[in-house]
Amino acid sequence: MSSDPWGRVDETGTVYVRTAEGEQVVGSWQAGSPEEALAYFERKYEGLVVEIGLLERRVKTTDLSSKDATTAIEHLRGQVDEHHAVGDLEALRKRLDALVATVDSRREERKAQRAKQTDEARHAKEALVTEAEELAQSDQWRSAGERLRALVDTWKGLPRLDRKSDDELWHRFSHARSAFSKRRKAHFAALDAQREDARKAKEKLVAEAESLSGSTDWGDTAARYRELMTEWKAAGRAQREAEDDLWNRFRGAQDVFFAARGEVFAERDAEQTENLKIKEDLATEAERLVPVTDLKAARAAFRALNERWEAVGHVPRDARPKVEGRMHAVERALQESEENEWRRTNPEARARAAGLTGQLQGAVDKLRTQIDAARAAGNNAKADKLVKELEGRQALLDQALKGLQEFGG
Repeated sequence: MSSDPWGRVDETGTVYVRTAEGEQVVGSWQAGSPEEALAYFERKYEGLVVEIGLLERRVKTTDLSSKDATTAIEHLRGQVDEHHAVGDLEALRKRLDALVATVDSRREERKAQRAKQTDEARHAKEALVTEAEELAQSDQWRSAGERLRALVDTWKGLPRLDRKSDDELWHRFSHARSAFSKRRKAHFAALDAQREDARKAKEKLVAEAESLSGSTDWGDTAARYRELMTEWKAAGRAQREAEDDLWNRFRGAQDVFFAARGEVFAERDAEQTENLKIKEDLATEAERLVPVTDLKAARAAFRALNERWEAVGHVPRDARPKVEGRMHAVERALQESEENEWRRTNPEARARAAGLTGQLQGAVDKLRTQIDAARAAGNNAKADKLVKELEGRQALLDQALKGLQEFGG
């Protein structure tokens, strides 16, 4: 019989392993010595030790699933429980029990991690849905559309939830995208309709602009072109290609008209500049008549100058007031000379002026006599009253005397 601390072989070749519950039959050995029998079953034990060690490392260092780990543990536990090895089987059971605890702990960790990831994914998808629903009401068509496409890519990168929750959130997300697309489509359809209306309106404006391009009615046509431009701006924009083509035609028609008007106005401006020079010379010649010394000769000379003035054409508008003002000043000086001459030579007016002067002189003399009498009588109040009346009559007399002097009297 042969034995070691964990097993023995009896006389019949039966191999036993010692356990806490007592000896357990491992098997029988007839092919060799008892030592060889123990060595064989000890090697089987070492094999179990190696397998358990490998499984421990896989559980700790790889992503081996809990299910596969449990299957492997149960397989090894079965081999240990069958007592087909000689060694400390209880130690192996304890290692397997510890491995079970590790697998259970890993399972709970992974479960908690999955729950956390699911919760994060749920919050992330709910945030995407909320943002998508807000974007669905936006009128920023380009930026909102780009953002919605980015949200789809983000959604695809998130883990799936349970089917019901995931489907509900996706339905809201998809509905928001569809609502935005529908609004955007309606907006651009309306915009296309507006642009088509603008194109038709501008076609009419272009047709009128082209029909006016040959007009020589400079004032009215230029005013109409300004009105057409106002109507053009109010019509809105047509489709881009049509807008550019219509604008080129509209502007081209204007350019033809205004170029022709510019040539005519340039000729007219040159003529008016020459006219201004002539009128300035006439005004200078007229100004030499002032001050008037010979009224009759001055009137004749001014009439001749005025006839020459009227024969000259238009001058530039901004220069007109100044040059015309110079002629009007000479004309007013002649009129004043005529009025003064008339007053001086008019017998009736002179007689009236002389009579008025005589009446006022008599009234003044009378008041002075009355003032002297009142003061002599000691009636100063009456004298003061008469003095005020005298001052008024004296002022009238002074004016009358001045007028009489103008008649040479």
